[in-house]
Amino acid sequence: MRAVWAFLLLCATALTAAAAPPPGPAPKSQLDRWFADLAKAESPEEAKPIEDKIENAFKQSGSPSVDLLMSRANAALNAADSKTAGAILTAVTKAAPAYAEGWHVRATMDAAAGNDSAAMLGLQKVISLNPRNFAVMAELAAMLEDYGDKKAALALYRKALALDPQLEAAKRAARALEKEVEGQGI
Repeated sequence: MRAVWAFLLLCATALTAAAAPPPGPAPKSQLDRWFADLAKAESPEEAKPIEDKIENAFKQSGSPSVDLLMSRANAALNAADSKTAGAILTAVTKAAPAYAEGWHVRATMDAAAGNDSAAMLGLQKVISLNPRNFAVMAELAAMLEDYGDKKAALALYRKALALDPQLEAAKRAARALEKEVEGQGI
């Protein structure tokens, strides 16, 4: 365990020394083009490769140290070592608080552990840092729906669909919620 903490301390020190904030997932102009292409996609199959490009861009931290920590956190999660993964993700979010994907992985881990309130707060943090993360919006909307906040869930599904009109699960959920929240039209 001391080795894990020593590794985290070393990585946190390296991250702090770097001091330059990560430049972001991809150049804004490239993301803008991908989002424009996504809006024009006529099927989920056509949208999928564009969604993948966008989601991969969101995962780019711009920092080799953060990327290393994230790979270690993912390895720990794959090995079902949530304690180590949690410690590493805490180091990531402290060293690079503007890196949305660190918060996202942490929220996913919290949800898997049944800590829904922490997961929802983490997902909200991701959306505040990256307001175009349609997948996280859909995740949070599903959680809000499960907890009975159907109006907020519908609003969030709609925001996600405005960014990615081909999110099938979000479309189905939004249609069902429209009837519940807004009722049948005359």
